[in-house]
Amino acid sequence: MTDRLLDSSADARPIHLRHEDEALPEAAQAWSEATGYKAAVGAVLVAPGANGEIGSAVIGLGGRDGAKAERSLLTGAVAASLPKGEWSLEDGAALDADLAALGFLLGTYRFDRYRSKATGEEGARLVVPPGTDAEKVRLQASSIFQVRDLINTPTNDLGPDGIEAAVRSLAAEFGAEVSVTTGDDLLRDNFPMIHAVGRASATAPRLVDLRWGREDAPRITLVGKGVAFDTGGLDIKPASGMLLMKKDMGGAANVLGLARIVMGSNLAVRLRVLIPAVENSISANAFRPGDVLPSRKGRTVEIGNTDAEGRLILADALTLADEESPEILIDMATLTGAARVALGPDLPPFFTDDEELAAEIGAAAATLHDPLWRLPLWKPYARNLASKIADINNVTADGFAGSVTAALFLQGFVEKAGSWVHLDVFGWRPQASPLGPVGGEAQGIRALAHVLTQRYGAS
Repeated sequence: MTDRLLDSSADARPIHLRHEDEALPEAAQAWSEATGYKAAVGAVLVAPGANGEIGSAVIGLGGRDGAKAERSLLTGAVAASLPKGEWSLEDGAALDADLAALGFLLGTYRFDRYRSKATGEEGARLVVPPGTDAEKVRLQASSIFQVRDLINTPTNDLGPDGIEAAVRSLAAEFGAEVSVTTGDDLLRDNFPMIHAVGRASATAPRLVDLRWGREDAPRITLVGKGVAFDTGGLDIKPASGMLLMKKDMGGAANVLGLARIVMGSNLAVRLRVLIPAVENSISANAFRPGDVLPSRKGRTVEIGNTDAEGRLILADALTLADEESPEILIDMATLTGAARVALGPDLPPFFTDDEELAAEIGAAAATLHDPLWRLPLWKPYARNLASKIADINNVTADGFAGSVTAALFLQGFVEKAGSWVHLDVFGWRPQASPLGPVGGEAQGIRALAHVLTQRYGAS
């Protein structure tokens, strides 16, 4: 789908961009009046030419209060609705060229793996707007498609072993090294909480470790929650709560998408990616509420709820990452429903104590329309994770500030990293938009990649 961009075309038909209060070109104006078209946000009009053939198209920009980045990504609205052929954007000064090209590509995405007849047939192609970095756009689109494909794939085809296979495939593409610790070897190598969470599954838990880049380059480590499916464990979820749990590896998927951009951009970093991959299942050997688990860091954790398993596997992986004192340590996880209650599905929170890095992430998120919002690591809430018999509980008793307390739990396993950032992503698009259909979604990785690129540049 990333081949829908053209360098040039003499036969391309125009796509016009119009606010609600702007007139359209003459032929399109007459057609819009005849059809009752209004230039609402993302509304598409295909207008005839002088001889009755398809002559042009219009994308509605709505009112004039939207940001430039947001307007630019509306190009995704025409990707699936335009007839087959070659098209070019007119009035491009109103758009960010890279985002306009990216928006178009993202709008072409379809997940057809399980359909007997694919729906993603060849469609419209876009001439890249002047000033577009087409190579960068294609890399970002392919990385986002990778994230979406991984999240959309059901667990019977993407268990912990499937997550490992995805990491190995990415490593092979970019010449990275991979090592994996599996099953009871997790106990031998001191990853007891990863083992405890995943041991009830028929597919062994594992820690996947990818390394890429020069040894002497600044160390950047990414950690992604790879829960292939989450029943909730013995604190079992209701049926409705399990419907989307194939997406509980969305943190791992997003981390792999970010890693793809980093490696594809050849950033001057020593990249490490850690994916604890498990299935939180129910069996006779499942970990239990009230159990006290040892951790790699040496802290003991009382299990207040087996459905708060993501933070347990992340804690062991973060401890390993922290041991080599990376310059930046980023973890991504579909961690809490509380984050969705606070900010909804489209605006993931991020947490960090690094004020400068927080400002860079916030600015990139706004500039690129890759929404992220900083929430506080409010230290007084850490007392609510106290345990009467262990060093810490994995949940609070009152249920308040769930995303904040989950972040505070993780922070307790990070000491040596120069900067640490935690993102609590949803990893899912609940409603179709110009940027894609309902399904798995990449969140925050373009903003994070921008920050890393600005800091480190290419090798």
